[in-house]
Amino acid sequence: MKRFVFFLIVSVFIFGCQKGKEISSFNSENWSKRFINIDAKDSLEYGKSYLSVYSQIYSVSEHKTHNLTAMISMRNTSDLDTIYLLKSKYYDTHGKLVRTYFDTPVFLAPMETTEIIIDEVDVEGGTGSNFIIEWKIPANCPEPLFEGIMNSTVGQQGLSFSTQSKRIQ
Repeated sequence: MKRFVFFLIVSVFIFGCQKGKEISSFNSENWSKRFINIDAKDSLEYGKSYLSVYSQIYSVSEHKTHNLTAMISMRNTSDLDTIYLLKSKYYDTHGKLVRTYFDTPVFLAPMETTEIIIDEVDVEGGTGSNFIIEWKIPANCPEPLFEGIMNSTVGQQGLSFSTQSKRIQ
């Protein structure tokens, strides 16, 4: 019995000391292959979009919050043109920059989508977090679509909702 208890304690210590899971992800290895210099493409239309995202919501009262997983979906809605995402910045409830996911232009092929995932344990954004996404598109190209999909499941209970971006420039 003493050996079992010793083995159990050692196992907990070994597994408990391993590096923690990422709390937010943007597949930089995949997208670093998509970095592109667009300075010469002067006929592109510039845009900036605002997206509300929730890493937490209030539950029962203002003193209790519930953590959420958030997926920021960035979509090229054109079936003909490539579009360019210039920057993606994540801000917390108070407007403080939490992190920049990319600030070098990447391209999205026609009808392509990429995501940023904010894990449920990442609560830095709080109850009123935001994204600002800057982009460029060819003339007469439909604007990109940015959506926030928030969800959480505990036991048999599930919660999910979505938000859509608003062009601000």
